[in-house]
Amino acid sequence: MDARTNNPPPTYPASTPQRDPRAALPSNATHWIAVWRRNYLVWRKLAIASMFGNLADPMIYLFGLGFGLGLMVGHVDGVSYIAFLAAGTVSSSVMMSASFEAMYSGFSRMHVQRTWEAIMHTPLSLGDIVLGEIVWAASKSMLSGAAIMLVAGALGYASFPSMLLALPVIALCGLAFASCAMIVTALAPAYDFFMFYQTLVLTPMLLLSGVFFPITQLPAPAQHITLMLPLAHAVELIRPAMLGRPIENAGLHLFVLAIYVAVPFAIATVLFRRRMMR
Repeated sequence: MDARTNNPPPTYPASTPQRDPRAALPSNATHWIAVWRRNYLVWRKLAIASMFGNLADPMIYLFGLGFGLGLMVGHVDGVSYIAFLAAGTVSSSVMMSASFEAMYSGFSRMHVQRTWEAIMHTPLSLGDIVLGEIVWAASKSMLSGAAIMLVAGALGYASFPSMLLALPVIALCGLAFASCAMIVTALAPAYDFFMFYQTLVLTPMLLLSGVFFPITQLPAPAQHITLMLPLAHAVELIRPAMLGRPIENAGLHLFVLAIYVAVPFAIATVLFRRRMMR
């Protein structure tokens, strides 16, 4: 007993929630929704400016390259070049939007604003936070990709209603790219670190994955390497859906994207546990 206060001294469990290894895993199937909702409420205040920023760059690619190169290239794979490019633009927009949200915005909430530390004092675990951040980044990327797809459809560069089959693929792609980006966020000491990922990973993936030209135009060794990248599988699923064509090897493409969701998520949780719970 404490003689000064007549109260027993505080006692602490042998393993606090912050140091329990299980805290790096989602505590249940729904707690991540609170993190998603928190991010949504903050984003809603700046939704118009955020949407404009996410759509401006891919729209410039679509119409600038589509009309400019389209006059020289003509048709690619039996369709106009701008229709060919539209599906690639949707895929690349999902990649960029999910990656940037998971990296820059996620890093701000984790490291600069210390929002994650505040949330970890609630019943939510670190795993809930990571999962909520990934789903939130995927949600923003899905909104961006779907908006570009609808614009392409309204202009006659995508086939309706078959393009609606691309919506679940867009969601899966967003989860895959967000999961990969969270690994980078877990390792980043500062914002400048993200430039390495953007320059050495995202840009080569953008140029080699069939966004601007068919993968078959690449040398055979480069084609094998490209088919290991998630963006290539996203393009192979989204482009036929938007053009109203049958999707070949759909199961394989979906399996690869699912691997890019699960494995990076597991790696990210381990890295964040080492960073946040030491």
